[in-house]
Amino acid sequence: MTNLNITEIKAFVPARDYALSRQFYQDLGFTLASDGGGVAYFHFGEVSFLLQDHCHENLAEHFMMHILVEDVATWWTHVNESGVAARYGVKVTELVIQPWRMKEFCLYDPSGVLWRIAQNID
Repeated sequence: MTNLNITEIKAFVPARDYALSRQFYQDLGFTLASDGGGVAYFHFGEVSFLLQDHCHENLAEHFMMHILVEDVATWWTHVNESGVAARYGVKVTELVIQPWRMKEFCLYDPSGVLWRIAQNID
């Protein structure tokens, strides 16, 4: 019998300065579960990604991640109160309602990776 069950899917997020990006995600509240061979495994609860010590030219500026959360306003407050924007010189946008029925804000990491943090709305 064939087993095609998928247990997890993760993206490899590029990092120009691996040590800086690794610390950024820890300061944001992600748990660094493992780190070796130029790949760091991060998770926040059941959600995870891999940070890679590699960044092809222009990849980071075109790379986007999406986090769907239960309370985007609480996340926006958490990100702003964490001080990562000032500490790492990154941008955090205001909360906006998108036409695709999500309320969201954007956060850029030190390499320029865009994280869209959103909540579904009715």
